[in-house]
Amino acid sequence: MLEASNNNELPVIPGKRYFTIGEVSELCGVKPHVLRYWEQEFSQLKPVKRRGNRRYYQRHDVVLIREIRSLLYEQGFTIGGARLRLESDAKPEVPTVDKKQMIQEMLAELAEIRALLA
Repeated sequence: MLEASNNNELPVIPGKRYFTIGEVSELCGVKPHVLRYWEQEFSQLKPVKRRGNRRYYQRHDVVLIREIRSLLYEQGFTIGGARLRLESDAKPEVPTVDKKQMIQEMLAELAEIRALLA
């Protein structure tokens, strides 16, 4: 996620469960209106909303915001590029080998081993 050099610039995330938008703003070095905009642009960023539409961010949201900040401000990604980067990081790699094919190969190997042992 974030490199050690980036973590030194930002304050340590306290061990709280929920953070207000003002606290997240200070923790991530981003203004509140930018955080609200990023909620629209990045589908992964979904703070809990309570009374009066007040936003409460969890620790994973703060880490995600720091990652977005790093991609945009330090690595020079565009919003679209950062969105694609985060989506590609979230998706597990799909194996290229079909399961049936893999099972058949394993059975063939086991048959060879059995022939060697007999």
